[in-house]
Amino acid sequence: MKINGNTLLVGVLADPIAHIKTPEVLNHSAASQGLNVTCLPFHVLPANLLKTLNGLKGLNNLAGMVVTIPYKEEVVQLCDRLTETAKLVGSVNALRVDPVSGELVGGNFDGGGMVAGIKGQGHSLKGKRVLLVGAGGAGKSIAFSVAQEQPAELSIYNRSIARGTALVERIQGLFPDVRVTAGSDNPSGYDVVINATSLGLKDDDALPLDVERLDAGTLVCEVVVRQGETRLLTHARERGGIVHHGQHMLYGQILQICQFFGIDLQPEHVARILGP
Repeated sequence: MKINGNTLLVGVLADPIAHIKTPEVLNHSAASQGLNVTCLPFHVLPANLLKTLNGLKGLNNLAGMVVTIPYKEEVVQLCDRLTETAKLVGSVNALRVDPVSGELVGGNFDGGGMVAGIKGQGHSLKGKRVLLVGAGGAGKSIAFSVAQEQPAELSIYNRSIARGTALVERIQGLFPDVRVTAGSDNPSGYDVVINATSLGLKDDDALPLDVERLDAGTLVCEVVVRQGETRLLTHARERGGIVHHGQHMLYGQILQICQFFGIDLQPEHVARILGP
């Protein structure tokens, strides 16, 4: 697709940024549908975050900005307005400028993307025992969306006990009919395990849980998007688990984020170009 004066821009805000796959998927998807949309990565250091966000308000051809590590929680305080989901989970992974008010509006689609990806692969969370590992920006959103699916139990494990406990209490308060507990790194006995940490981006990353205790038949889901399998998924496959790649969450998110940005991307045009 040629870039011209009518091209609508989408940015991705991150530090580091070399691993980001959103531009690749979104650009292929937009081209497939014939949309004049281009997605670009923006490597922004922490010292420049506020200046960058203030500058967005002056870009009339910017549809929005995808926000990822490490800014999902920090950006919350810098938005003028939040969607209900972003407000509830305290995390933002997409923002846009309101064309009327000029306000910076933050939304969150991590959890919605994860659930959409799981359902898209033919799985269900209803009535299941789910272990969620990680209580950061993505983990908060995923916990919220998983609880909406009415699992039999949602257990949350985080290396920082205080952070994990705070999320357990928050989700339990929002969903009193769902059993929400503080978990551990032991995945035995769960139907679904979701890694919501960034562990797995690099080959030498530590494992997010005790893989030796994974049960055969457990659905093991990643938020990490990379070519091939993370170490967690490789171990899960070796132990007879069902592996669910981070790409599926990304594909689910892109549709929801594009809708938030006012881009009419159709599901059949989402480019599944990153492997499984």
